[in-house]
Parts: sequence; C-alpha cells; structure tokens
Amino acid sequence: MRNLSLRNIARATGGEYFGPEEMLDMVVAGVDKDSREIKQDYLYIPFVGARVDGHDFIADIFEKGALCTLSEKKLDIEQPYILVENSGQALKDIAEFYREQLDCQIIGITGSVGKTSTKEIIASVLSEKFNVLKTEGNFNNEIGMPLTLLKIREEHEIAVIEMGISFFDEMRRLSKVSKPDVCVITNIGTCHLENLNDRDGVLKAKTEMFENAKPNCLTVLNGDDDKLATIEEVNGRAPVFYGLESNRDITATNIEPDGMNGTNCTIKYNDFEFDTYIPIPGLHMIHNALAATCIGVHYGMSLDEIDKGIRNLKAIGGRNNIFENNGITIIDDCYNANPMSMKASIDVLNNSDGRKVAILGDMFELGKDEAALHREVGEFINTKDIDLVICIGNLSKNIADAVTNAEVKYFETKDEFNPDEILTEGDTVLVKASNGMKFKEIVEKLSE
Repeated sequence: MRNLSLRNIARATGGEYFGPEEMLDMVVAGVDKDSREIKQDYLYIPFVGARVDGHDFIADIFEKGALCTLSEKKLDIEQPYILVENSGQALKDIAEFYREQLDCQIIGITGSVGKTSTKEIIASVLSEKFNVLKTEGNFNNEIGMPLTLLKIREEHEIAVIEMGISFFDEMRRLSKVSKPDVCVITNIGTCHLENLNDRDGVLKAKTEMFENAKPNCLTVLNGDDDKLATIEEVNGRAPVFYGLESNRDITATNIEPDGMNGTNCTIKYNDFEFDTYIPIPGLHMIHNALAATCIGVHYGMSLDEIDKGIRNLKAIGGRNNIFENNGITIIDDCYNANPMSMKASIDVLNNSDGRKVAILGDMFELGKDEAALHREVGEFINTKDIDLVICIGNLSKNIADAVTNAEVKYFETKDEFNPDEILTEGDTVLVKASNGMKFKEIVEKLSE
C-alpha cells in the first residue's frame, strides 16, 4: 500500500507509536477492522461495539501475522501498536492520507434510491476497459467507505464508491476522505427524514459531496429529479443531466420493456446513439444506464464497450434480484426501502406476467410523516394492476388501509404470514421492506 508505513499512519492519525523503532518504515499490506480477515502484515483497527470490544482480539491478530494494531487504550504487549483517541476517526484519517497517494480515479455515488444499482452498472461498463474496484455489500458509511478506499491497489485504475448518509455533515466527512473525481447523484427522495427533515434537507445533505470533490470534477445528475434539476454548476462547471425527458443531455428512446427479463432502448448522448439491452427490469434501470454511459464516454470508452458493459450487468441478492422457485417468480428487493424505492419496485412488479403479488413491510426513518408516506405507497398501488398486496408490520397497516383496487391481507408480524397458504404457481412476488424488518427471512422461505 503506497506510503502506508507505520510512521505515516501514526502521523496521519496523530497517534503515538509504541514498538521497535526499526519497524516504523515498514508498510502495511492491508487494513481491516474484522479480526477474522486479518492477513500477513495487515493493520488491525479495533472498534468498541455494543456487544464486542475489538481490543479483545489483538492477541489473535498478531498470531495471524498482523504487522501492527491501533488501540484506544495503552497495551502491555511486545508487538507494535499506535495509540489513538478514536478508532473511527483514525480510520478516516488513514484513508484520507492514502487517498492522497493514489493515482486511481474515484467515482462517488449517492442518492436516496438506486445507489447500489447505479454503482453496479457503472462498474460493469467501466470494467470493459479498466481495472475497477467497487464498493462491496453495504460498505458505504463512515466505516465501510474508508475501508473500501483502503482496498485500492496499484493495479486499480478506477474505484466506484458508494456513499450513504443519514445525517447532515456526514457526506462532508465522507467526501473529505474520498475527494471524488466524478460525483453522481441518483435522486432526492423521502428517506432519513427523522434527521434531514424534508427533501430540501436531503438535497442539502447529499450535495455536501461537492465541497470536497476535485476542482475539475465531472458531476452527473438525474435531471428528471425536480430538486437536482435546480443545480446549475458545481465548482464552476455545469453538471451533465441524464433522464427520460427530451431536453436532458443524455436520454433514452424506443423503450421496450421485456417483462421480467429487462428493457430494450436506444441511448442518445450529444451527436451519437446506440441500441442496448438492460438485463434488469424497471425504468429506474434506464436512468442508471444513462449515468453509466455518460461516465463511460467521459473516460474515453467506445459505444461498443459501453453497450457490452450494460448488457453484462448482473443483479445482486436483495436488490431487484429476480429468480424462480417452484413455479413462483420472486423479485428479491428486501435489502432496504423508502417510498421512492418501493414505488419503483411496484412498477417492476406491474410489468410482470401472472398474478402480481406485493409483500410489503415497514419503511423506517421517515420522521413525523411516516404514516402518510406509507399511505402514499398504498395510493400508488391503486394506479397499477397489482392483484394481491400483503402488508406486514405496524407501519405497513397504513399501506393496507390505502389500497382499494387489489386484494389485501395484513399481518402484524412475519410469523403470522404463511406463504404456502397464499401463493400459488404462476405468481410473481415482490418482497420489499426496510432492512430492519428482516424480510430476507421471507425470501429464504420462498426459496425453500
């Protein structure tokens, strides 16, 4: 890892080094907070959690060959360690220092809905030409995002980094570490309203990304979003707007849904256009493909390379992952939910064949208007051709009460819901809720 010596780590964190002086210029091979993932010459960062204190595993990590550990308390050990005030801040400090050593381009992605699917399609496109690192899993917060940056190696040319927030100033801290060369914002929705108040607050929080972006950064925004469309310049440079309206910089025409398989469309950008196939259904995936095309062009990719990257996109578990089991088609989108993402998933279900069944659960962190925002989803369902709506959870009772043009079944808990008594062969079933509802358990039941 370039210049990530114990000496520089101590300087970057403002920590105090304890150990043999001759080891100060040794460079760590990797950084991790999970003692189980520590390898030879790694730096270990122990965190104190509600149930587990990472300091308890320091002896174990040295047995695995760790070079050094951070610590929030003085240790009586012979191996080297760096004493810091706070492991979380030290992690960000190390990642920020490391970022400054890198030649790798950083693409930062945020938004209320679609961060992960946009990250996946951008990485899929760029991988046709470049060595790409991307955020894995849910590593998009103030711990996960710095750890992702610290996985970048000399061979990586571009890193596609997802950045998720719940509070004001959080994005400012994340972008201070990542210093993106490209900023992408997918949309401004009704999420984390407990902390951000309203959509104007969400806009303010998300656009904190710009404050620490590179001076000549490319900014790619969803122009169909009324809040993002108000942004006229970022660091003196006009954004590139993508969307389905005809006046966007990059848009799509000839849109032909292919059921649950995906969508055919023509992408137009400046004076060129090309036909492509997006192998995951939904209008939101067209938006994602437009953003990926813009970035591919920015990095000098050919239209054939961009088209191939779009066509090679793969779904990931818990996020619009579609599979079939026992004659039932399952749309596994249970990783998380807010009103905007739930409507997008209902749109996908609406394009399916057979009986259309939505299994919906509570959406969290919506603030004082949470009941009304759940009812809004029910009212949206009334504009679609959904056959059966199954609502589970206290807040989801509001969805159930608002649905008038579909059969409705309501359960307070997942334990009360027995899919074998309700679902039949030929159904297409959407599973969607906030992660805290643990609807993954329902997907597992349907997969048996």
